[in-house]
Amino acid sequence: MKLWGGRFTKETNQLVHNFNASISFDQRFYKQDIEGSIAHVTMLAKQAIISEEEKELIIKGLNQIKKDIDNGDLVIDDSYEDIHSFVEAHLIDRIGEAGKKLHTGRSRNDQVALDMKLYTRDEINEIDGLLKDLLFTLNEIMKSNIDTFMPGFTHLQKAQPVTLAHHMGAYFEMFKRDRSRLSDIAKRMNLSPLGSGALAGTTYPLDRNLTAQLLGFDGPTINSMDSVSDRDYLIELLSALSTIMMHLSRFSEEIIIWNSNDYGFVELDDAYSTGSSIMPQKKNPDIAELVRGKTGRVYGALISLLTTMKGLPLAYNKDMQEDKELTFDAIDTVKGCIALFTGMLSTIQFNKTELENSAKNGFTNATDVADYLVNKGLPFRDAHGIVGQLVLYCIDKNISLEDVSLTKYQEFSEKFEADIYDAISLTSCVNKRNIIGAPGQEAMQEVIQMNELYLNS
Repeated sequence: MKLWGGRFTKETNQLVHNFNASISFDQRFYKQDIEGSIAHVTMLAKQAIISEEEKELIIKGLNQIKKDIDNGDLVIDDSYEDIHSFVEAHLIDRIGEAGKKLHTGRSRNDQVALDMKLYTRDEINEIDGLLKDLLFTLNEIMKSNIDTFMPGFTHLQKAQPVTLAHHMGAYFEMFKRDRSRLSDIAKRMNLSPLGSGALAGTTYPLDRNLTAQLLGFDGPTINSMDSVSDRDYLIELLSALSTIMMHLSRFSEEIIIWNSNDYGFVELDDAYSTGSSIMPQKKNPDIAELVRGKTGRVYGALISLLTTMKGLPLAYNKDMQEDKELTFDAIDTVKGCIALFTGMLSTIQFNKTELENSAKNGFTNATDVADYLVNKGLPFRDAHGIVGQLVLYCIDKNISLEDVSLTKYQEFSEKFEADIYDAISLTSCVNKRNIIGAPGQEAMQEVIQMNELYLNS
């Protein structure tokens, strides 16, 4: 059954129907479609456009359709063009003439715009919840590893000593920003397009404020042409999802590196690893690799929708139907990746001994040797040159800065005294960095307390 057949004198070619139809994918927001329709007929009755009896009959029929779909008693099939025609056709079959009044004062253009907004809003809430679970896991790791020393890196080279808590804190901040982005999108998109009609509103005396209120929106949109052709919020969402995947991918890359034999920083749980069909010794970080790989898939959805929208004139065009499969797939991908990554992270074992040894053996305390000389009165640039010579000496002798004798230190500068060894210990190097944002114990305790307040707010 088609809602627009009166103008046509023969049936649509089956291939054209299949190409044009969207029910294979838009059926996933049947709940939102019914929710929007209930709000619409509630408003129609209040405005005396339909009777109270008709309203009650329609709402009862819609609720029963939803219940039957939920229970599997009513199966959505692809003989219908879209979920809107499926619901309306079954409503008419069940309640008769009153069902034909459901679409009064409404177009599929504002109907699909509404459904997609309602669906997107629900999905943003779910993604936000998954991110919060990930942040909770990160904060638990931070609390347990304030004194777990490890090298910090720049250019994939050991740079300065930090702690595992500090390293995890960097990702905490990333995913916290991701939640903020989602919140911004949810606020900005929270205006109802229902009542915009096809593009020019309607002559019926609709109360758009009422339907917006019933559906949890902040109010109605104020330009009907923009209302039915706006996909900015989906582009923003796909951009935010791409950023989430970028963060997950960076994190995955580090897990993959840390899991390698040459690093040995982590041991992945068996439940989140696989083996090789030919090499029995292998334990592969497949979840991290798949998350890294699926990032490009979400990027593709963003670029595809931007490309679809870039040449479209006002108002609605059928091209916009391409927004749904892209967005649905991106949402599903991101939700799955966050959930699996959180599970992997919560079961990971960190090799604290390897982490600390790696920090000791990479001259990560070289900057602290320079700072020591500065505190003894040398200009930093002179101190930098002296420490560079010291590092060359250590490389030549295959020793660490901790292994250099005091006599040898004093050959490079008479400023060195016996307290140099305390100054360059990992504990000293890390814990004297206590300004906010640094890895020192006091600073990290403060950050963790801030995280706790954030997660409990």
